[in-house]
Amino acid sequence: MPRNEPTEVTEERDGGRTARRRKAVRYAVPVAVAGVTAATIGLVPAFAGSGSPDLPKISAQDLIAKIAKSDVQQLSGTVQVTTDLGLPALPGGAGAGAFGGGQGGDGAGAAASPQSKLTELASGTHTLRVAADGPDKQRVSIVGKSADYTLVHNGKDVWAYDSGSNSAVHHTAPKDARRGTHRGAPEGVPQGLQNATPQELAKEVLKAAGDTTSLTVGDTARVAGRDAYQLVIKPKQSASTVGSIRVAVDAANGVPLKFTLTPKSGGPAAVDVGYTRVDFARPAADTFAFTPPKGAKVVDGDRAAHGKGEGRKGLDGFGGLPGFKDHQGPKGAGGLEVLGKGWTSIAALKAPGGPGGKDQLAKGDAGKFLDSLGSKVSGGFGSGHVFSTRLVNALITDDGRVYVGAVDQQALIAAADAAKK
Repeated sequence: MPRNEPTEVTEERDGGRTARRRKAVRYAVPVAVAGVTAATIGLVPAFAGSGSPDLPKISAQDLIAKIAKSDVQQLSGTVQVTTDLGLPALPGGAGAGAFGGGQGGDGAGAAASPQSKLTELASGTHTLRVAADGPDKQRVSIVGKSADYTLVHNGKDVWAYDSGSNSAVHHTAPKDARRGTHRGAPEGVPQGLQNATPQELAKEVLKAAGDTTSLTVGDTARVAGRDAYQLVIKPKQSASTVGSIRVAVDAANGVPLKFTLTPKSGGPAAVDVGYTRVDFARPAADTFAFTPPKGAKVVDGDRAAHGKGEGRKGLDGFGGLPGFKDHQGPKGAGGLEVLGKGWTSIAALKAPGGPGGKDQLAKGDAGKFLDSLGSKVSGGFGSGHVFSTRLVNALITDDGRVYVGAVDQQALIAAADAAKK
């Protein structure tokens, strides 16, 4: 059979095919990329397999439709996550708390809180074991060198367990909540952890694919022993810091097996997530059973959240980030506004405390971290500091405005200038 050659999807198609394409791309990249990067921060391995299999030729449009039509409900496997955003070590040993990712309360409860694990995925390589059986049963385990961390969703129960501290947090999934890895995260589980699979990352990216995006089909590949096509996604907007995204798609069932995001600056992937092993048979029922071990510290997550007047949505602590519109923003933060379109969308908000927000951010270890990274810039907006990673950049102005996006420095300055007019 002929090897697949790159085929670009354009808008110059008859009305019927364009309509079908729009329907297929009902998922649709830009703001979603910023959200996924900021919260999932980090995921995938090298291809688990070698060689380029011979597969029937397929267009980008039909490959997107294949992903959209895929309805795999049962699977189990191992996912390798590698992240390289170019984030330096926090000065003074500051940890998750510097980003507001920590949880109040005693150490045991904080160790088992799902959001405490998000910062661990911000760099390096991690191994996850995943399993799913429909919208009501999922299990994700982060495998550590000396301890494991596990999230289990089984019907109305959502458990998070940290074996290192022998502590657990329990939540009740509301009957009317969107549930499951394929339907959205159960309440009490940060979306970032639920998104730690190639399927969910690909879905978030395809939600934003539009006329600012080039979609082509690259060479075929072998991933986790499966034949796969590769969908290549590139921004058409030059100010984007994203070079390309490659999604390896199972040729048989349309399930994304690998997600690789490479910055425009080159070098290794910034976000790389993929299966090294996958099985589409139904997992054993006891995979989703969980009982806290004897002597474990158990926290009632529902009661703890309501006791703080936050509700379960406040547990994420990522409400102010693009892609997390379903969650509350940090207390004192101004309303989030999205500027621009496509890959160069920029999230704009007021720092806590308005014009004094920059001074608040400058306090403590978080302030030392920002000062060590920031470069002084000025423009029509006034002056401020730009803080950069390999993918996401942020401008904090001296009058307390924050601009964040997967865009270059000049795009942030231009957005701040425009907001002043």
